[in-house]
Amino acid sequence: MKFLSKKTLKIITIATAGFGTFASLRANEYDIGAIGIVRLVRAASTVFVISSHYKKNLYDTNLDRDSKEYLEKKSEAHTFGAQRLLELCCSNKGVYIKVGQHIGALDYLLPKEYVNTMKVLHDSAPQSTFSDVLVVLKEDLKKDPYEIFNSIEEHPLGAASLAQVHKATLKNGCQVAVKVQHRAVKSNSYIDMKTMAALMKVTSWVFPEFKFDWLVDETKKNIPRELDFTQEGENADKVRSLFSHYKWLHIPKIYWELSTNRVLTMEFVEGGKIDDLKYYHDNKINALDVSNKIGKLYSHMIFITGFVHADPHPGNIIIKKGKNGPEIALIDHGLYAELSDQFRWDYSKLWLSILDKDIPGMQKHCAALGVGDMYGLLACMVAGRTWDTLTGGIQKTKYTVKEKELFQKEIPNLLPQITEVLERVNRHMLLVLKTNDLIRNIEHNLNTRNRMTAFVEMSTCCIKSVYGEKMRSCSSKWSRYMLSFQEKWSLFKIVLYYTYLSIIDFNFKESLSVVF
Repeated sequence: MKFLSKKTLKIITIATAGFGTFASLRANEYDIGAIGIVRLVRAASTVFVISSHYKKNLYDTNLDRDSKEYLEKKSEAHTFGAQRLLELCCSNKGVYIKVGQHIGALDYLLPKEYVNTMKVLHDSAPQSTFSDVLVVLKEDLKKDPYEIFNSIEEHPLGAASLAQVHKATLKNGCQVAVKVQHRAVKSNSYIDMKTMAALMKVTSWVFPEFKFDWLVDETKKNIPRELDFTQEGENADKVRSLFSHYKWLHIPKIYWELSTNRVLTMEFVEGGKIDDLKYYHDNKINALDVSNKIGKLYSHMIFITGFVHADPHPGNIIIKKGKNGPEIALIDHGLYAELSDQFRWDYSKLWLSILDKDIPGMQKHCAALGVGDMYGLLACMVAGRTWDTLTGGIQKTKYTVKEKELFQKEIPNLLPQITEVLERVNRHMLLVLKTNDLIRNIEHNLNTRNRMTAFVEMSTCCIKSVYGEKMRSCSSKWSRYMLSFQEKWSLFKIVLYYTYLSIIDFNFKESLSVVF
């Protein structure tokens, strides 16, 4: 195990300091903490402190790696490292918060100490000052904000990695939510990505089992999209059009005349967070109904349209009581995955093979996604279940705390293989895995996971996707007719199969119970 010396740290700092420092200095001269070299040294120092702690308190102890004492020290080292990483993210903000949020969603990959510590960033990212918010509004809207808005609440409704949202009232009395980009985040993003790429290489050298180049690559690709609020508004308009048939889905209206690439003004939506159990109780909302609608929406997105809201953490989804049951509002549209048709088809077939316990099928379709020789591991990551559960039938086996603990216990032993899967798998899969994990986290918080209705909806969408592929290659009316008949027959068999499972009571009690 290699570790950084102080001399090495100094060399790294000097070598990488040139990445955009001058531009960052000029852009952020009002805030010394935003200067590129300050942010870089802060990040490099954190890597040094964490690696030194692991070396001193864990790897130099010569303890038996299976002993209770070693496991306790490893947990302590993970907790220390996670806390230092959280402090770095909160200090450097911006892109660092975004990466920290991603780490907080990697239940299938990282030790629980890191995941649980970084999850706080989904709800409590650092805030910009209200004066900075007013500066950005004035610069982008070309007017004093109070000439446009009758009032603007100083305390934000929520703060995220790249922006924060303030409630405001227009001169005509309409209430709006104004999303304002953090003033320094765009100017810092270039140097931050360069710095993180360099530090990730150092981390991979210090800890050979940690290979997170894919995380940096995905962040570099996605951050420019999320920093352009014009594209976010277009995403909102597109998803509203695609899913207009879901009357319970609400996408806030965009006020384009009051929006720029750093300011997004949208309709204000009343409601509670998707995992706010008190809100469910107070408004007599059925959590099972909400989970079913979320499952239906995301199955349709992933398997049918290929246009997937890829950041469904609780802060981005609002629920409210409607006339015909609970309504769901997606209020942040900065990150979408646009899946290719081929990926949708391959991924649909993989899920069908998982649901059918078809091991040769899993191997074949994982190969199409780039990792045929590691098909078992990818299938477990996709389903979020153990291999024994997959081979026994995930529809028939209730997800338990014991299975989750077993899953997380095995993760450290499989870390090199998991990171290899993430390096090799189709790039679309990375956002889909993140989306799956966030949806599962919501279901866990609502105590609605492993619903039979979820399997029915997912199976239905997978079959429609697969037959959609076949229809494209049809050359005659007769063959299209036969395929249509086969599709309907397959869908009918799904209904029969899951009805049978419900009758024999394989874990269907959870779906039949009223949660509140």
